[in-house]
Formats: sequence, C-alpha cells, structure tokens
Amino acid sequence: MKHISILVLNESIISSIDAPRQLFTKVNEFLQVKGKSPMFDVELVSDTKEVRVTNGIYTIQCDRTLDEVKKTDVIIIPMLCNGLANAVEVNRVFAPWVIDQYKNNAEVACLCSGSFFLASTGLLEGKNCAVHWGAANEFKAMFPKVTVVNEKLITHEQGIYTSGGAYSYLNLILFMIEKYAGREMAIFVSKMFEIEIDRKSQAQFTIFMGQKDHEDQPVKKAQEFIENNYKDKITIEQLTTMLALSRRNFERRFKKATSNTIVEYLQRVKIEAAKKGLETSRKTILELMYDVGYTDIKAFRTMFKKITGLSPIEYRNKYCESLKV
Repeated sequence: MKHISILVLNESIISSIDAPRQLFTKVNEFLQVKGKSPMFDVELVSDTKEVRVTNGIYTIQCDRTLDEVKKTDVIIIPMLCNGLANAVEVNRVFAPWVIDQYKNNAEVACLCSGSFFLASTGLLEGKNCAVHWGAANEFKAMFPKVTVVNEKLITHEQGIYTSGGAYSYLNLILFMIEKYAGREMAIFVSKMFEIEIDRKSQAQFTIFMGQKDHEDQPVKKAQEFIENNYKDKITIEQLTTMLALSRRNFERRFKKATSNTIVEYLQRVKIEAAKKGLETSRKTILELMYDVGYTDIKAFRTMFKKITGLSPIEYRNKYCESLKV
C-alpha cells in the first residue's frame, strides 16, 4: 500500500486538500467493490493536529503530525493563499521534513501555488515548474533558478510533479492515479468526478494583461504605446526614438521588466485582442486578423496557435457564446 501524505500547510486552500483526498479514496472504494485490497493509505499531515485554512474560514483535523510520519511515499502540497511570499514564510517549518522525505525516495506533487513553497525548499532548482499564468512573473522574481514552463499543465521530473493554475491540479492527481493504479482506474475516476482527462496545456486559459508591476517608467510608456497602437506597424526603432534610448539598452530593460522581448509583447497584445474579438463578435477570422494588424493569414494562425494552443476556429467554437444556439 502506498502512503500518501497530504500536507495541510498554513494559509492553504481547503479545496486543494479535500479534492486529492477524495480522488485517492475513491480509488480505494472502487478496488474494494471489485474485491481487491485498497491501494492508498491517505492521511492529512501538518505540524499540529488542528489547522485553520482558507484565510481562517475552515478548521481541519489532521490525522498525524510531521513528527509522527517517519516515512511516506507521496507528498501532496496544496495551493496557498493570502500573499504567496507570506505563505512561504509561515510554512518554513515544513521544509526540512519535505526535503528529508524526498531524499528518502518520497515523490512530491505540488498543486498550483503550492509551487512557491516547494521552490523555497530548493528542491525545484534546475528543474521545470508549471505555474499559474497569473503568478508566473512573481514566481520568476522569487525563484530565478527554477525554469517556469508557462504552456504546460503538468511537469514531472526526478520524482517531483507540478501543476498549472487553480483547478488544473485535478489533472495532476489523475496523472498520478494513472501512474500508480493504471489507465483504467484514471478513466474511472475522471468520469466519476467529471474531470476532462489528458488535458496537457494551460495556454488557452491565459489572459495577457501586460506585466506592469515594475518601476521602469520608459518601459511602461512603451507598453502603453504598444497596447494603444497594436493595429499599426510598430518598430523597435520607433520606440527607441520616442524614448530616447539606445536599442540595446531598451531591449535589455524591456525584457527584464516584462519577461518578454518587445516583439513577443507586441504579438501577445495582438493575439489577446484577437481572442476577445473571437469571443464576442461574428467577424470573420480574416477581418479580425486585419483588425489586430496582421496581413498574413498563415502567420496569424501560426502565432495564434503558438500562444493559445488552439486554432482561431477552435478558440471561437469553444468560447463564443453567440455561436452556441
């Protein structure tokens, strides 16, 4: 039997504690119905027996404390709330136990913003990590030695698993159920809980809002100019002349402040505008392409799919409510 320790961290979110418990427990129930032995020993583990979570709204009674768990096979790290830097700080007491268990061959799966805690242990250094698109820049700033993989929903490397944003952690739990209990069981659980199985990308959910949480005013001015004039042909030379900066200096500062090159930023602004057009209007793909400043349909479709993971038609069919009649 595989022992699973679901950590109940301070400032954690209750849904990301209860959902893994339910999914792994459902596997045991199904096995018992078929006359087989349960596969998972699932426990809630914390530094104390009673922990208040989700901004103190709920109280969880834990099965065991860290000191009582000498050996575990799988550690589940839940989502965090209430300021991620603060959530990392108030959970430092858990780090030595997680590191010791990992060194003793335990696997570690972190759900969404739980990656901030896991990164603080040093176990993610030099590894890939899936992070919610809305927290990616903050994560990169706090943990520059970890490689953020924005487009992937799940990463798994050397016994460490991470998942992208919010409820996509359910796909990580399904992934682990398939690994331990097989494909048939993963499909069964996905159907019981109505979770879309085999979802691999979070690209279609990303909303590009521009990274303006920096203090470089010339870069902010350039961002605002791009966002207000993306339909026109904008060149780097035009921006550098406007800001009275050298090209090399401007490109370096822009990438540092926004985590995008200037060209990438312009492309993402254009595609975000196209996405909104596909969601709300009945304009043709060609019309929307011209609206956002593209003139080559192949280039537009290629860039749209690169950024969203879907073709323009697939995106419209998925998100345009006016077509669902």
